[in-house]
Amino acid sequence: MTHALPDACRRSRGCARPRLSATSRKHTGSSDAMAASNRTVIELGWSLGCFCGCLIMNITVILCTYNRSASLGRALESVAASELPNSVEWEVLVVDNNSSDGTREVVEEFCRRHPGRFRYLFESRQGLSQARNAGIREARGDILAFIDDDVTVDRHWLQNLTRSLETGEWAGAGGRILLEPGFSPPSWLALDGPYGMGGVLGLFDRGEKSRELDWAPFGSNMAFRRSMFEKYGEFRTDLGRCGDRLMSGEDMEFGRRLVYAKEHLRYEPSAVVYHPVTEYRLRKVYFLTWYFNFGRSQVRENGHGPNIWGIPRPYFSIVRKGTTSMAIFALRWLLALKPQQRFFYKVMVWWQAGQIVEMYRLAGARAKQQNK
Repeated sequence: MTHALPDACRRSRGCARPRLSATSRKHTGSSDAMAASNRTVIELGWSLGCFCGCLIMNITVILCTYNRSASLGRALESVAASELPNSVEWEVLVVDNNSSDGTREVVEEFCRRHPGRFRYLFESRQGLSQARNAGIREARGDILAFIDDDVTVDRHWLQNLTRSLETGEWAGAGGRILLEPGFSPPSWLALDGPYGMGGVLGLFDRGEKSRELDWAPFGSNMAFRRSMFEKYGEFRTDLGRCGDRLMSGEDMEFGRRLVYAKEHLRYEPSAVVYHPVTEYRLRKVYFLTWYFNFGRSQVRENGHGPNIWGIPRPYFSIVRKGTTSMAIFALRWLLALKPQQRFFYKVMVWWQAGQIVEMYRLAGARAKQQNK
């Protein structure tokens, strides 16, 4: 059975939502009928109300997940323990992006244990950006916070991350992402410094002091006012992870979009999440694959300019990168003596290779379009 509710009630803006029993509903009121038909929301025992009979949802935590039911439980447990003032209304919206494991059962258990706090949303269109965008549309909050399905959060994380967004001064905020205590990197890996690659493992640490960010925050610990998505659009669906593909960049592209528009983003070091480092991520092949796809996503994000003498511009960039940038990194890789320095330049070669491959793909697509 389908239960369709007006937007005002679905987002809890200015009206009390009646208490629902365990309910599965599909929305049909979206302008994108196909997207709406692919989204299923499960809510257990949602009850809203205050002394005036109405309630505004302040914050929605959006957590997108794909086949990580084991780590998902730990992530949700840490979020459930969050401490916020009683005056702050908040919810956790878990977006299941086509998982085939026990993800749904994990979320339903949290819905039963914490009635009204957790909601489940199924998004069948594969891709992290698709899942995040579905979460944005379904969220009730005016402030939208994002975390990954494999992190754990400090109990004050949500309050510290979002408190600066209650006024119009800040468009968004990014918190501190630390690797789980006790982690020790292998000898070939530098986490920071000139050869640092800690960002591949999720590390985002800009120090102990709050300040304005001149760099986009990472997607596993960021928050934005809902109005930013209404004003600048959602996450780009041609970027970001899709299933097991290590494409990335949709979170940072959106952050850069705000920075270029002169919006202000805040770095909040007291909003801490902890990112695990699995054995799989400590393999060199993971870093090489990640940087290759990072290069592809950068080219995809920036696109390309007009043709030069009728020749697609990316072909010129391919020649330039192949004869200069990539050659320089390859030479440094061969000549480097220290393990960290040597591996850093190796991944830079893979990064350049990813850019060249994506430029070639874009050039071919443009040439094919012109020949039609």
